[in-house]
Amino acid sequence: MKDIAIIGSGFSSLAAACYLAQAGHSATIYEKNNTIGGRARQLKKDGFTFDMGPTWYWMPDVFERFFNDFGKKPSDFYTLEKLNPAYQVYFGKNDSITIEDTLDKICVAFENEEPGSSVKLRKFMDQALDNYNIAIKDLVYRPGVSPLELVTVETMKKIGQFFSTISKDVRKEFTNPKLISILEFPVLFLGAKPSKTPAFYSFMNYADFGLGTFHPKSGMYSVISGISKLATNLGVTIKTNQNVEKINVKDGAANSINVNGEEIKADVVLSGADYHHTENLLEQPFRQYSEKYWSEKTFAPSALLFYVAFNKQLENVNHHTLFFDVDFEKHSKEIYDEPQWPEEPLFYASFPSKTDKSVAPKEKEAGIFLIPLAPGIDDIPEIRDEYFDIIMSRFEKITNQEAKKYVIFKESFCINDFTADYNSYKGNAYGLANTLLQTAFLRPKLKSGKVKNLFFTGQLTVPGPGVPPALISGKLVAGLIDKEINL
Repeated sequence: MKDIAIIGSGFSSLAAACYLAQAGHSATIYEKNNTIGGRARQLKKDGFTFDMGPTWYWMPDVFERFFNDFGKKPSDFYTLEKLNPAYQVYFGKNDSITIEDTLDKICVAFENEEPGSSVKLRKFMDQALDNYNIAIKDLVYRPGVSPLELVTVETMKKIGQFFSTISKDVRKEFTNPKLISILEFPVLFLGAKPSKTPAFYSFMNYADFGLGTFHPKSGMYSVISGISKLATNLGVTIKTNQNVEKINVKDGAANSINVNGEEIKADVVLSGADYHHTENLLEQPFRQYSEKYWSEKTFAPSALLFYVAFNKQLENVNHHTLFFDVDFEKHSKEIYDEPQWPEEPLFYASFPSKTDKSVAPKEKEAGIFLIPLAPGIDDIPEIRDEYFDIIMSRFEKITNQEAKKYVIFKESFCINDFTADYNSYKGNAYGLANTLLQTAFLRPKLKSGKVKNLFFTGQLTVPGPGVPPALISGKLVAGLIDKEINL
C-alpha cells in the first residue's frame, strides 16, 4: 500500500482516488476551496441552487461504466431524468428548432426545416454511431503514451476522418445554416471550432441525438456528491481548505507536498489541478513543459457566467436553450483568432427549475447564462455588467417577455474567478481544445517525464475536456500509477 497525495477534487481527481483506493492504496485529496468538485461546484443562495460549472449530462454509458467498476450504478447515488426536449435553439424572434429525445423526433424537426434532410441525417448518424463505438468503447480508454494506441483496424478505416473536419463533413451533406449550426454545436464541448475539430469527433453527435440529454436531480453537483460518497466508502480521505504550495522532489522523485505551510510526505503525488499551475509548484528543472509550450497551445474558451434568480417563471424557454441568433463565425474568431470581447456574443442559458423544482422556490426560476470567451482577455466588473445587459436585452426580445426587471439577484463568474479559484491557465474554463495536434498522445502526459512518482489527470491531459472524459482520465492515471507501483 502506498500513500498517494491528490491535488484537487474535481471529477478526475475523485475518480482516480476511487480506483486507487480500490487497488489498496491510501489516497488523500487536498482541495484548496471550502467545497469539493472543482469546476463542478454549487452555488446556493436564498432558496436557489445553481451548478457553477457543467450543466449537461451526456454519455450516460461512461458514468455507468465508471460506477460498474465498483459494483455500483448511478442510481445508487443520484436520480437521472432524460430531458424532453433535450434543448431548444433560437435563431431569432419566433424562430427556433427544438431537439427532442429520440432520433425519429429529431428527423421530423429536420424535415420541417428542410425537406429531405432526415435521410442525410440518418446517414450522418450511422457514421457517428460507428465512431462512438470505436472512440468511447475503446480509444479514449488508452493512456496517450504512444502513437500506436491510435492504430487499430477500425481507426485505419477512418484515417480520412482524422484529416477532415466536422465542419467539412457536415457541409458536404447539409446546406441549411440552422441545421449546420445544430450539427456543429456538440463539438463545442471539445473546446475547438468545428473547422479545427477532426471529423472523427462526430461521435459527439451520437452522444447528442443518439443517447440524449439527462438531468441529475438537484443538479450536476449530485454526481460529485455521489462519487465523493463512493470514494469515502472506499477509504479515501478528502480535505478542503488545503492550499498546496509546493511539490517537493528528492533524488528525482516526488516525495512530499507543502500544504498550508506544512510538509506532508507521500509516495506518489497526483494532480488534478491545472497542469500549468501544477508544474509551477515544482522547481524549474523539474518542469517538463515550458512557458512557450503553453503559450502556443490552443486552449478551449473561458466563459462569462451569470447565476440569476428570477421572481417569476420564464416563458418560451426550455431546460437547455441556445441563442444562435448572431454570427457564429465572427464570435469564434473573437475567441480563437483575434482574442477580444465579442461584439455580438452567442450565449447559452440553462433553466434547471423547468425540470427540477428543488432548485428554486415555488413560482420562481433559476437561470444560468454562459457566454464563451477568449481566455486571457481583460475581466472587469463593468464589462460583466455590460454583457449582462446585452444578452438580457436579446433574451427578452427573442423570447418575447420581460425578464430583467424580475431579477432578484445575479452572481457572475469569469476569467479572474477561474484563475483565482482553480489556478486556471489564462482563466480558461475547459482546458485544451481537441484539435488534431492536441489529440491523444499529443496532449500533455499523464505521467511526468522528469519526476518519478508524479502524475497528472484532468482536462489538459487525455482524453480531453468534459465530464465523461474527466472520469476516464481518472481511471487511466490510476492504472498507470498502480502499474508503476507494482513494477
